Amino acid sequence: QVQLVESGGGLVQPGGSLRLSCAASGSFFAPYAMAWYRQAPGKERELVASITSSGSTNSADSVKGRFTISRDNAKKTVYLQMNTLKPEDTAVYYCKAEHYHLGTYWGQGTQVTVSS
Repeated sequence: QVQLVESGGGLVQPGGSLRLSCAASGSFFAPYAMAWYRQAPGKERELVASITSSGSTNSADSVKGRFTISRDNAKKTVYLQMNTLKPEDTAVYYCKAEHYHLGTYWGQGTQVTVSS
């Protein structure tokens, strides 16, 4: 089993940057595919970016060129570097760990608010 704890959210002005972290506890981390999702008020949860166990990444068109996902297996942590933030990036950001055999786990979320 994996417990995920997100951190790094907060209030930032448009054009600013934030780095989210998702720290995992448990025996395994490296085998999991990791992802960041977000959910804005009144909207469905959507995939922001993902990274496989081998380090291949993918991101939503809305954040391409602005957000970067990365992972540090030694620290059991996945990151989301968010640059050039826009008001429409305002949402609760969730971390997910997924493995076909080991299961799927979610963090509790961290609020990101982009506003002047």
